[in-house]
Amino acid sequence: MQVMRKWRVVVICFLSTLALISAFVIATPKNGMAQESGRKVKTRINPSYPELARRSRISGTVKFQAVIAPSGQVRTTKLIGGHPLLVGAAEEALKRWKYEPSSEETTIVVEFNFAPS
Repeated sequence: MQVMRKWRVVVICFLSTLALISAFVIATPKNGMAQESGRKVKTRINPSYPELARRSRISGTVKFQAVIAPSGQVRTTKLIGGHPLLVGAAEEALKRWKYEPSSEETTIVVEFNFAPS
């Protein structure tokens, strides 16, 4: 009886995880390496695919919240989610992006999609 309960918990956890992953995949944009909302990007640097992630065939999306200064420089970044092997390359690239000037600071969300070739 106790074994059946353990299996039931395992199956429920598995199905819950599968549902979360499915929702994430459906919500992830499929049209490019990065996607952002808000201000227009003047200079976009694509992240390099980390060699260890490439060899391990790791793919996924890295998502950041970024604060853009009125001058267009990326002031701060805050990781929202993503595979640890992909985060560093994405953040390094994002910090080099330049945006159109604005009269005020802007907070945006940027997603980087990584897929092994």
